[in-house]
Amino acid sequence: MHRKVLGTAARPRMSVRFSGQHIYVQFVDDAAGATLTAASTRSKGLAERGRWHANVTGAQKLGAWAAELARGRGITQVVFDRGGARYHGKVKALADAARAAGLQF
Repeated sequence: MHRKVLGTAARPRMSVRFSGQHIYVQFVDDAAGATLTAASTRSKGLAERGRWHANVTGAQKLGAWAAELARGRGITQVVFDRGGARYHGKVKALADAARAAGLQF
């Protein structure tokens, strides 16, 4: 049986998705059906955008940057949604970097 991970306004869902070349992170309030903020390796506001890749190093950088964006919007606690991916490698690196940058989950 699979559980659905749901976020609220007080504790939004941090949704993580990996493609072959990019990493995407969204902070979603499922109760309101709204994305509060998002970050990815394709974001235009990202320094050295062309040098970030979908590997462990890129996941660490993006996790820290996404946590900064979330904290800027007043988000400190999240529910982590790894989208069915195993918790190792890139997923673990992104989660650890987000925790180190101040998010709680």
